[in-house]
Amino acid sequence: MIAFIEDHRNVHGVEPICRVLPIAPSTFYAQAAIERDPDLVSDRAGRDASNKVHIKRVFDASRGRYGARKIWHALRREGKDIARCTVERLMKAMGIQGPSRQNCCAIRLPGNGCAWQEGDHDQS
Repeated sequence: MIAFIEDHRNVHGVEPICRVLPIAPSTFYAQAAIERDPDLVSDRAGRDASNKVHIKRVFDASRGRYGARKIWHALRREGKDIARCTVERLMKAMGIQGPSRQNCCAIRLPGNGCAWQEGDHDQS
């Protein structure tokens, strides 16, 4: 929404756009100030930005095999003191997750949505 307001503010103005959209003008101006001066960002947002880099690095190093708990342990081994719930929250915000424990191919029956079908796998 901030980008939309920025794109159309010269035509309509900030306040009229904010009346139509569910956003306060002060929110727009606060975000614009942060874009101009990154030092104005909150402490939590600043930590989150740096923690996201570390989480993504560990996730990529594990080739997507680590979930929040293992990433949290790996970061603790590296000396990064991040809460596990923070790792979970940031992973959710970044749209990454570890593999699911649920395996669709545990019961290999035809038509169960499993990519593996009879005859596709050499069992000799």
